[in-house]
Amino acid sequence: MNWMRDPTAETSAVKRPRVAPPKSLEGITVALFEIGKARSDEFLDQVERRLNERGVRTKRYAKPTNAKVAPTEVMQRVASEAGAVVIGLSD
Repeated sequence: MNWMRDPTAETSAVKRPRVAPPKSLEGITVALFEIGKARSDEFLDQVERRLNERGVRTKRYAKPTNAKVAPTEVMQRVASEAGAVVIGLSD
């Protein structure tokens, strides 16, 4: 089993089992998650365009600032509305 560290702002890192990626993007929505870093929107604009050209549905989400963790409500929306996530890390 693959393990990865949970990158959320916890006081101590927790190892959790890795969720298997989808076999295909067909029929699922890909969340494009902007973390508030400079120019991450430009990066995600390009990713969105490429995915849409291939018929993949996308939906945009964002943190209010890169200095804080994403609000629980935003993370719950992403988890319930998307089958995969692309996080925009850019400077």
